[in-house]
Amino acid sequence: MTFSGRHVAFDWGGVFTIGTFDGRSTQNMADRSGVAVDKVRESYFRHVRQLEVGAWSLPQFWETVQQETGMTLPYSEFEPLYLGSIVDNEPMYATLATLPRSVRVGLLSNNYPVVSDHLGRDPRFARFDALVFSNEIGHKKPAPEAFAALEQKMGMPAAQVAFVDDVQENIDAAGAFGFHGILYHHDAHEQFERQLQDWLQG
Repeated sequence: MTFSGRHVAFDWGGVFTIGTFDGRSTQNMADRSGVAVDKVRESYFRHVRQLEVGAWSLPQFWETVQQETGMTLPYSEFEPLYLGSIVDNEPMYATLATLPRSVRVGLLSNNYPVVSDHLGRDPRFARFDALVFSNEIGHKKPAPEAFAALEQKMGMPAAQVAFVDDVQENIDAAGAFGFHGILYHHDAHEQFERQLQDWLQG
């Protein structure tokens, strides 16, 4: 099937969530364990790339972080705590639901095992025509390989697709690949909706 017109793809964290997932999850780990949040974050951010590129499983990651920080939380309690760190940006989900079916919708997210599966099961994600998670393709934004995977999944040239992200570095990389970048912040959602409509109708 050949699609004409203009389409859109999104980042997840900071776009479909309020704030960063990593910031909230590390704070929740610290609160639950009593270990200082700076200590948790030092270990977490040193190893999280292994999750983002699919090199480690989530249990493997958790075992390593526990050993380094002294946290003693069984994985069976860690996983729901981790997934519970997601705070939805409801206006963006409302925007997603209103996009006409003639618009193909993609997602490109630097994400983690278990979390990406959890998101894929969310009924709201049925609106996406293309889901690309870094942990499944082995490349993370802003690498051009990540945007190449998105273009392939979208099934159309990057020039026909706007890419929405909350990080300027990723917007710049998307633009260099040929996508139309739109920088997002949840405090300016109405402004974003106007930008998106201008793009889709342009």
